[in-house]
Amino acid sequence: MLRAMTWNIRTGGRDSGGADRRDLLARVVADERPDVLALQELRGFDAGDVLADFAGRVGMRPHLARSCFGQPVAVLLRPPLRALAATRVRRPFHHAAQRVTVATSAGPLTVLSVHLDPYRGLRRRVEAGWAAAALRRAPGELGLLAGDLNTLDPVADHTERIARLPAAYRRRHLRRDGRTVETRAVARLLAAGLVDLYAAAGASDGGLTAPTRHGGGAEFSGMRLDYLLGTAALAGRVRDCRVLRGGGTEYASDHYPVVADLDLDPA
Repeated sequence: MLRAMTWNIRTGGRDSGGADRRDLLARVVADERPDVLALQELRGFDAGDVLADFAGRVGMRPHLARSCFGQPVAVLLRPPLRALAATRVRRPFHHAAQRVTVATSAGPLTVLSVHLDPYRGLRRRVEAGWAAAALRRAPGELGLLAGDLNTLDPVADHTERIARLPAAYRRRHLRRDGRTVETRAVARLLAAGLVDLYAAAGASDGGLTAPTRHGGGAEFSGMRLDYLLGTAALAGRVRDCRVLRGGGTEYASDHYPVVADLDLDPA
């Protein structure tokens, strides 16, 4: 069984003038022991040995994509998983996207860690297209898109959660008419053939990922923004998918991690 996890760790695990949360982040990851870990908001992780130190503490090997405008993202692998290829997706994402292909018992699995534009829905839709294309070009039939898409899903009714947001943040999730909920980025990924692994696993509690109880997040109102999406071949191998809540996750970030167990083994 292979465990995949995605987590926006909020500003590199450090708050401006506040707490250093990296020890707590490392403990959550070490306890969960994912084989594949997609991380977003890695502010400062591209300097010195910060990423290497964090990866060493959780027993994983890192692959980082630096950002031109925002914050880096990364994919970390736990041995014996090995990277067949690793590269930053060379598109002008607001943040970044990192693609890593690993060897599994069912063939190559390509993992994309991505963090879409937090401010503009149209821009997120464009970035979603770049992400889908990056997976389409990957070898084999197994693909996983993991990350903070900053987008509500096109299935649920979001009227109440949008109404609870302050006006400055409400605009992020509405289209130009000021009424229609902005869900086009996730809709585009689903239209490209990707499957919501949370739904594929039969989960039905909404999968809300932000905010946590004590990690901040005034811009959220109980929202699902973080996803694990897979190709059809991968969705057929999902055995469980869940949002990790409680314990250290309530303090380590303003987002909860999302974890999926997949019927795969390292090759």
